[in-house]
Amino acid sequence: MIGMRIGYGYDVHCLKAGRKLILGGVEILHYLGLDGHSDADVLLHAICDALLGAAALGDIGQQFPDNDHQYKNISSLILLEKVAKLIDKHSFIIANIDSTLILQKPKIAPYIPDMRKNIAKALSLDIQQISVKATTEEYLGFTGNEEGIAASAITLLLPR
Repeated sequence: MIGMRIGYGYDVHCLKAGRKLILGGVEILHYLGLDGHSDADVLLHAICDALLGAAALGDIGQQFPDNDHQYKNISSLILLEKVAKLIDKHSFIIANIDSTLILQKPKIAPYIPDMRKNIAKALSLDIQQISVKATTEEYLGFTGNEEGIAASAITLLLPR
């Protein structure tokens, strides 16, 4: 019998002019957006990786390769829904997700409630099972210098 499983995910994308900034499925007004094959939503990518890792199903790059045109500019909420189906197919339920965005700007506190709602809806979970936090790096490193945004996530899966 497989018991509870813990998964950790991390993602980073560089900031670039001419792209939308999508975090947690929420479009945030900012002069830079995240560069990537999909919508480059680092928060949802970190959550996908945490879930996939906990279920021993690889990572987001294995499940949704960036050389596959069907994922070009796709909403990461769709990818998260697909991950939820994989988790269910492998007889796990999601107990909770705790995630952190690492960025200097913009301030995202006002957007966190909508991010939590989007994640909960995509995973068919109660919003109380979803935590989204944010931190700056006090102007240090690539996130502090506004070159990119990173995110980490941890999850607990239980056997169904």
